[in-house]
Amino acid sequence: MNHENRDIGWNFDNSFSTLPELLHARQDPTPVRSPKLRILNKSLANSLDLDVHALQGDEGISVLAGNKIPNSSIPISQAYAGHQFGNFTMLGDGRAVLLGEQITSSQKRYDIQLKGSGRTPYSRGGDGRATFGPMLREYIISEAMHGLGIPTTRSLAVVTTGEAVKRETELLGAILTRVAASHLRVGTFEYAANWGTTKELQELADYAIERHFPNIEANEDRYLSFLHEVIKQQAELIAKWQLVGFIHGVMNTDNMTISGETIDYGPCAFMDTYDPATVFSSIDREGRYAYGNQPAIGQWNLARFAETLVPLIHENQDRAIELAKEELSTYARLFQTYWLDGMRSKLGLFHKEENDEALVKDLLMLMKKYQADYTNTFRGLTFDKDEAPELYASSEFQAWRKQWHDRLEKQSKSKTEVQELMRKNNPAVIPRNHRVEEALDAAVNNEDLDRMEKLLEVLKDPYSYTSDQEIYAQLPEPSDRVYQTFCGT
Repeated sequence: MNHENRDIGWNFDNSFSTLPELLHARQDPTPVRSPKLRILNKSLANSLDLDVHALQGDEGISVLAGNKIPNSSIPISQAYAGHQFGNFTMLGDGRAVLLGEQITSSQKRYDIQLKGSGRTPYSRGGDGRATFGPMLREYIISEAMHGLGIPTTRSLAVVTTGEAVKRETELLGAILTRVAASHLRVGTFEYAANWGTTKELQELADYAIERHFPNIEANEDRYLSFLHEVIKQQAELIAKWQLVGFIHGVMNTDNMTISGETIDYGPCAFMDTYDPATVFSSIDREGRYAYGNQPAIGQWNLARFAETLVPLIHENQDRAIELAKEELSTYARLFQTYWLDGMRSKLGLFHKEENDEALVKDLLMLMKKYQADYTNTFRGLTFDKDEAPELYASSEFQAWRKQWHDRLEKQSKSKTEVQELMRKNNPAVIPRNHRVEEALDAAVNNEDLDRMEKLLEVLKDPYSYTSDQEIYAQLPEPSDRVYQTFCGT
């Protein structure tokens, strides 16, 4: 494997490599025939202290394709397990290589991972490759989530490989460069707890605490505090998903991060018509990961995480389980607080009133009954515009609207202040499924990334309500609303 020497700005540490060998394997990416840079996230590159011009040159593209390794990199693949649709299995980075952790001038640490970079010891018969469309999809959705202010992994670049990948048909291969606070997952801890020693599990937990929650390192009960911090992060994250109508699609435990970032954009999508039963994923036939189930699945996944920490929480197993259960019991209250506070902001409410939850739930019930669009209903309320004709025409909605206005009058805020709060919490635009598919179709079938770049531009600041966002706020035609997504990332 060749190493690059030009100063692109890579400044890798490789701290995960110092953990027990149980948790990772040394693995170089598999070189590709003819790499071509298709899209580069220049603003993200700048924030990582990388030279944008150099990244677009031959040396930079070679690194992004896995053909060359930065001098300070020790490439590895990570081991983890996961409950996939409730069933436990051994997993791992089957097609991803972690180049290392980029340390910026402000001493921030970010994982740099190549996704689709070839087979690893955890490939389990897979080819280790990825295809162009799904990698662009992850790029779009992860950057949209970032624009919405939701913690997420991000996408630095997509490079095509010049090689065909066999799926149902032959598709163009591609590699995504993913940037993350870390790739530590609930499944990482499940792996250590099931196949490692208590000492190895403790080393992993200490590493995660030092990396993500250094404020609790000195705590006498730091492993219980660790559980508390992860519960809090996930409750807040999933509340944010619910507030914008995001459906992850595959909330397996290997897709829940310890850092609280959204990860793995496979069969994800944003809800159009409001319905808690909404599922987009072709493989979620029972609706386990439907929009309305996401909060409860979050708690289920956290219970699996808590189980792994039992040996560390207390030397007496019964007492450890009792303490873990007490901590888990806080999740529902935390989630409800984050969600209801977010809903208050979406409705322009600055303070708490006892009947706020009923006011919110009554609106959601009406939105479901009249098949109103989730995003545009709140957008319409923000500017007092009729964005849902059937809903707005109903006497039930008019009665609800009067209750809402009465509630607004209880606070000493001007109409301008109320509208400003709502604007900051109700996006003008989301990555509508039909717009995402249009962009992907043009890129994959016509090698035209213009639509994708325009879409990314309007998604960069979804709360700005600019004129160029108007067309992207339009609802899909009825034929485009029957939408299904497929695992591919």
